[in-house]
Amino acid sequence: MTARDWALLLILAALWGGSFFFIAVAVTELPTVTVVAARTTLAAAALGLYMRLTQLALPRDATTWRDFIVLGLLNNAIPFGLIVWSETHIASGLAAILNATTPLFTILVAHAATHDERLSTAKIVGVAIGLCGVAVMIGTDAVAQIGSAVLAQLASLGAALSYGCGITYARRLRHLPAVTLSTGQLFGSTLLMVPLALLSDRPWTLAMPGVAVVTSVLALALLSTAVAYVIYFRILTTAGATNASLVTFLNPIGALLLGIFVLGEHLALHHLAGMALIFAGLAAIDGRIFGVVRRAAA
Repeated sequence: MTARDWALLLILAALWGGSFFFIAVAVTELPTVTVVAARTTLAAAALGLYMRLTQLALPRDATTWRDFIVLGLLNNAIPFGLIVWSETHIASGLAAILNATTPLFTILVAHAATHDERLSTAKIVGVAIGLCGVAVMIGTDAVAQIGSAVLAQLASLGAALSYGCGITYARRLRHLPAVTLSTGQLFGSTLLMVPLALLSDRPWTLAMPGVAVVTSVLALALLSTAVAYVIYFRILTTAGATNASLVTFLNPIGALLLGIFVLGEHLALHHLAGMALIFAGLAAIDGRIFGVVRRAAA
């Protein structure tokens, strides 16, 4: 990964790190499917407007739209729904830890489905170190919850697996610009989620949500989805599926920094220890550190 890729990954982590907080606020007054449908619809509308203003156009062929819908299912509809539902039963910190298994699933799926992203010792070691770092950074209280609300935890793991499949599937569309791929995926997921929300939640019967919930949904859609997916697909195009999935290690750091600078929270020793482990895991996956060690030994 280049310095630009790492910078984009850090920005993406800040955007997606805040999504767990926005979701936790949104589900206090809105049902799961409605939150997901609102997230994808608003994000798709924002990116669609941007494409129109910049005179870009979505592909019209049926094959590409089939891929958009599959990608919307794997990258949005399934994981968004599972994560939002799981956060009604488990803490957002535990959900973030389980979501951080995404690189592990991505490595396994990419190894089976591609010829240029093979399984390696460095990747396995790096993922293990990074996952430990996420657990240490978030704290023992969240880790201690593992074993309770098993279905909700399995839902979070299912979301991570779906992301791994979606990241790998998106490789077939790498020829498209990042904004086009992001917009098409979000329109695909909107086509799936809006009818489901209308049937299951009947949103017109719900009470008008408060300002905090409306603000959280807007931030979730515009920042943590529309902008975030453009950055995400740009990383995927230049650095590959496994490297793009590493953002799930950095998401808790983004959430922590938002808490420190926005909510006035304090930085603790275990936060620093967790960050150190996460960065060590990322360095191991990047692989260059092993090359330095080999050259020094030689």
